[in-house]
Amino acid sequence: MNSNQYCIIMAGGSGTRFWPLSRTDSPKQFLEILGTGKTFIRSTYERFAKFILPENIIVVTTARYRDRILQEVPELPEENLLMEPYGRNTAPCIAYATYTLLKRNPDAVTVVSPTDQVIENEEGFRETILGALDYARLNKVLVAVGVRPTRPDSNYGYIQVTGGKNACNGTGAIKVKTFTEKPDKALAKVFVDSGEFFWNSGIFVWKAEAIRENMERYLPEITNLFKGWEKAIGSRAEGEFIERAYTDCINKSLDYALMEKAEDVWLYPAKFRWADIGAWDSLHEIFPRKDPDGNAILADKSLISGNRDNLIISQNKGKLVAINGLEDFIVIDTEDVLLICPKDEKKFKDFVSGLGMPGYEKYK
Repeated sequence: MNSNQYCIIMAGGSGTRFWPLSRTDSPKQFLEILGTGKTFIRSTYERFAKFILPENIIVVTTARYRDRILQEVPELPEENLLMEPYGRNTAPCIAYATYTLLKRNPDAVTVVSPTDQVIENEEGFRETILGALDYARLNKVLVAVGVRPTRPDSNYGYIQVTGGKNACNGTGAIKVKTFTEKPDKALAKVFVDSGEFFWNSGIFVWKAEAIRENMERYLPEITNLFKGWEKAIGSRAEGEFIERAYTDCINKSLDYALMEKAEDVWLYPAKFRWADIGAWDSLHEIFPRKDPDGNAILADKSLISGNRDNLIISQNKGKLVAINGLEDFIVIDTEDVLLICPKDEKKFKDFVSGLGMPGYEKYK
């Protein structure tokens, strides 16, 4: 293992699109919903620990989840747990982690990953990430790991590369042309049919110095708030320094704010199967076990008849889940909530927005 190779795991999201299993006090990264016995954060940590030195794995989360992270990953050194006072999306998160890495190792080259992913072919994953790390080490560029699409999915972001179909058939890095975030189904089909697009996995690789320079060029409204990081980070003043920076920090995604603007962005094709578990319908798509009618069921006991393409999850042991006549629905049964809703991300989002109304606070 290379001592200059690092991993940043982003684990601070609220996971509202997985309500009611995901709640404010126990968001998506702490869920185990695939029958593996491991939460998303645990699976992500173990995946990278196979080829990144454990002392070089950094987890970024919000302060309220400190104890939960250490419970899930007890081997994580406390100094490798960076705590944001508030969630401000991925750009501030990566800025904080980058300055921390530069303070520890100016030669650091790092992979940045979310937790809400399912990866198949662990060896292919290792080969891809190590290849991307090596490419970023030799070339001062920003690298996005791209997955060849298997269907026109409107839940994913897309990356267009230069060179047409022939370039997409290669195994090495390809220059990025455009980023498109979650197109509608018709446009996603055009992208897939063209053969020039990859899914954006949300996994990025770069030298810490390269991303610092790009962020300071394209995101001064964020990086200016971290001025003085050289003295503050790693000292007793770090907590107060980060609190002050985040108080004035805007909420921005790195994809929108930087990757779409930067010039030296390359794509490294994935050699593994991937799914982003961003919402219930994407979980249904990759669920490992389905019945002949396409129903994904995780329940102790079930009586399912005349149903098609539903996602059915019950946390109540010994409770019989009996359903007839549903198609393309989500059925989630927890101790205090029963959710029955069409398996459509927009409809789900509109429906659960009602949790903001008075009287529903305890269910959030």
